[in-house]
Amino acid sequence: MNPLVKKIASSVLLVSSLAVAGMASVATVAAQGYPERPITLIVPWPAGGGTDVAMRALGDVLGRQLNTRIVIDNKPGAAGTIGPAGMAANARPDGYTLSQIPLTILSYPHMQKVAWDPLKDFTWIIGITGYSFGVVVRADAPWKTWKEFISYAKANPGKVTYGTPGTGTPLHTTMEDIAAKEGIQWTQVPFKGNADASASLMGGHITASADAFGWAEYIQSGRFRLLVSWGATRTKRWPEVPTLKELGYNIVSASPYGIAGPKGMDPKHVKILHDAIRKAMDDPGYQKVLARLDQENYYLSTEDYARQIKVWYDAEKVNMERVGLSLKP
Repeated sequence: MNPLVKKIASSVLLVSSLAVAGMASVATVAAQGYPERPITLIVPWPAGGGTDVAMRALGDVLGRQLNTRIVIDNKPGAAGTIGPAGMAANARPDGYTLSQIPLTILSYPHMQKVAWDPLKDFTWIIGITGYSFGVVVRADAPWKTWKEFISYAKANPGKVTYGTPGTGTPLHTTMEDIAAKEGIQWTQVPFKGNADASASLMGGHITASADAFGWAEYIQSGRFRLLVSWGATRTKRWPEVPTLKELGYNIVSASPYGIAGPKGMDPKHVKILHDAIRKAMDDPGYQKVLARLDQENYYLSTEDYARQIKVWYDAEKVNMERVGLSLKP
């Protein structure tokens, strides 16, 4: 080969190699630079409710972990499904839009036709905690115990109304399980979230509220009375209140939740988010908020969370069939 041509060819090869190396370096820097702007965290419940309070506390810590701002975007409605469904349909999988995921994302497809597939349309990032459930009435209500409340409901068919965060939620299906066992006729009143249901109960528009412990402050201030809790053991804050299991129902009802993004997220971004959220979960300030809501960490890794979603999805199909809410063929 002509020495000049050989020299030119070597120079071109060197420039090309440097260009490729430079592109790889830029890609690496870009991945390491995430996040470079604020991240939106959709909370599919109204502001002021238990989930909103917990997610804002987590978001504050997470923002410090990632050195960016976590913007809480409340998108309530349809038992917590509107926000995550909208994210799945419209958000770019760039790691800048996330959502808290309630169990109803897995139950609604068994109840009606929906625009999302929970097994295909989300990137599952991390499982974080779960709700503690119970039933409250106003403090001036005549029932001091769950037994008295049930006796009243039996003697007054159709007169008792109870609020829930929506049709098909674990709160709704568990109350209907109780009604079937006791031979009770009572009426569910679905709300967008805990805050709305609590306001309605305070105003005397419903008889009781079956919900997560977002109304803890109402109990603490003496405005609500907790009649029963639904966990495997009594609550730490109100250990004098019995569980459904203790009262002979053989029911333990909870609702784990986590964080997800749209399908197709970069695994590197998923890992960054997972690791930061996992660290944030142990923050003392966040833990203090969870304790107020009678919740605890229920950590699931990215892989375990995705696997568990399939298990819960199949279980929700059985639940919807049991209470007569399953989608008719």
